[in-house]
Amino acid sequence: MMTVNLSFWEKEAFFKEVDVLIIGSGIVGLNAAIAIKEQKPGYKVVVIERGILPIGASTRNAGFACFGSMTELLDDLSTQTADQVWGLVEKRWRGLQRLRERLGDNHIQYRPWGGYELFRPEEKKSYEACQAYMEEFNVALRAITGLSTTFSNKDQEVKEFGFGGIQHLIHNQGEGQIHTGKMMAHLLALARDIGVEVYNGMEVSELEPSTKGVSIRLKNNWQLKADQVMIATNGFATQLLPKVAVKPARNQVLITKPIPGLKVKGTFHYDRGFFYFRNVNDRLLLGGGRCLDVEGEETETFGFTPLIQDRLQELLSTVILPNTAFEIDQWWSGIMGVGDQKNPVVERLGPHMSVAVRLGGMGVAIGAQIGEEAARVLLDG
Repeated sequence: MMTVNLSFWEKEAFFKEVDVLIIGSGIVGLNAAIAIKEQKPGYKVVVIERGILPIGASTRNAGFACFGSMTELLDDLSTQTADQVWGLVEKRWRGLQRLRERLGDNHIQYRPWGGYELFRPEEKKSYEACQAYMEEFNVALRAITGLSTTFSNKDQEVKEFGFGGIQHLIHNQGEGQIHTGKMMAHLLALARDIGVEVYNGMEVSELEPSTKGVSIRLKNNWQLKADQVMIATNGFATQLLPKVAVKPARNQVLITKPIPGLKVKGTFHYDRGFFYFRNVNDRLLLGGGRCLDVEGEETETFGFTPLIQDRLQELLSTVILPNTAFEIDQWWSGIMGVGDQKNPVVERLGPHMSVAVRLGGMGVAIGAQIGEEAARVLLDG
């Protein structure tokens, strides 16, 4: 392959004296860049992205403005302390509010329609556990969200939605949905408006920190330099930082063609959040299922598997739309960043490098908060 070196003009105009270079133009990278530029207007802040779009997870998620269903939070409490769980929930809630403040509800098409968790008869024990903890959860969340009641029973709405085989519904008043694509488009526009430079098609192969900064070598053999570098590539972070405690997690997603008279409205969780669905106007979006093959879905490769595709289609036809004709319009997949711990990794790696990854599938909720936190870590040195 022919190598095309940077010209003198290109180096001078685009990559000279970079104060901060951020790798990854997803929700964390862009929020960090904006926060840095707002605090240091004179800084040259550059964001580079290997793809045409930030297609890891930021533009490929379901657009849930959520902070955790009851079964997911109960599952978290089995492995973490209450302080850790509610501390992370608070970060998610603050992140959602910060995202809405920064971009505006109209621009991200925020819809405060609430969320629901579904329970079949065979999930009686799980549902009873939720009932036992509901008041305790509402008290804990009251201090975070200001809502007098976050979780409540909504069994009467099972018939209204037309679900099949569902016995119970738990409603989350604090949940909503957004348009993921419009969120990222407006975040990019805001970053560029305040002087952040964003370049696509630039894949990093190697980072070489020194006492004077960081040398960034790209796959096309270009070499850039920056005083500070932040890695914000989430599920792909180990490609550059093999020792960082984050693993990729693929999620497979489908969306139907428009369904006349669609009854589903809001965001919906099933099986500790491993399955999720929502309406997108009069379409039905459904995704998840990596719990069926956790090891197989621990991959950086986009794609699909018959096991999960079949299960998603079965849920559609038997539970979500049992008496409704539908056609699947599109499939896609996204790569999240997860780990043994759910707390994001935001830390310094040395005098000139930092990292902000491992959003645990909650990038929409926590991304703005973590981006700003990462900016503080970088600027405070």
